[in-house]
Amino acid sequence: MGIRIQQSGDGVSFTIKVRPKARREGISGVVGDVLKIEITAPPAEGKANEACLRFFSDFLKVPRSSVTIAAGLNSRNKVIRVTGISAAAVEHALSTALKFP
Repeated sequence: MGIRIQQSGDGVSFTIKVRPKARREGISGVVGDVLKIEITAPPAEGKANEACLRFFSDFLKVPRSSVTIAAGLNSRNKVIRVTGISAAAVEHALSTALKFP
């Protein structure tokens, strides 16, 4: 898997590229070391950002308060920071999700 997951302190961070206003929510693939996700929310008024945070909270099974956007609030490219989880746990969740049938 090519996604770069950085362990730092009590959490991890990784880069995503968001496609807002998609038909469905989910992980759509990897480009280089960046995870591509699709969100149904529009990019206006922070709705897509909130949807990203909720998506990763549900996906990684961590509290919503553990997921933040460390960089890229106004960009499609964002750095997601998740506290209280290991890089190995994130890698496992992502590798499972990226195994397409």
